[in-house]
Amino acid sequence: MPNSSSGGLGHVPVAVYSCAAEPPAVHEAERRARHYAEARHWHVAGVWSDNDPTMPLDTRSGWSAITDALSSGLVRGIVVAGAMHVTADAAQFAALGVLIRDRGGFLAEATNSSSRHTPGQHERRRILFEAAAGWTPWVRLIPGGVQ
Repeated sequence: MPNSSSGGLGHVPVAVYSCAAEPPAVHEAERRARHYAEARHWHVAGVWSDNDPTMPLDTRSGWSAITDALSSGLVRGIVVAGAMHVTADAAQFAALGVLIRDRGGFLAEATNSSSRHTPGQHERRRILFEAAAGWTPWVRLIPGGVQ
C-alpha cells in the first residue's frame, strides 16, 4: 500500500520510490522524485519507501509493492530521486531500467535537467506578454525599436 495518496493530474501514472535509513532522507528523496514527476505532468499514483538500503532490492516490501503495481497496470513508470535508492552503480541502474522496460514500464532518475531555453527567449517572452496585456507600446516587439 502506498505511503501517500495520489497527487497531481497527469497522463502517465508513476510510482515514487525511495530507500534510506533515515526518515528525513526518505522524505527529501520522495519530494525530489515527486517534483520531477509533476514537472513532466505525470500522475503520481503512489509513494512507496523502504528503510534498509542494505537489503537486496527484491526483498524490500516497498519495492515489491511497486513491482506489483507495475504488473497490474496501476503505474507505468517508477521515479527515484537517485540511482542509489535501487542499485549500487550506474551499470546496475541501466540493467534494472532494461528489465522494467521489458515488462512494459520505465525507470526514471530525478535529475536536474539543463534548461531548454534559447538565448534571449526569456526577454522575448516578457516583451510579448507585456505587449499582449497592453502594458507597453507595441514598438517594443521589434528588437532595437525606439520607445
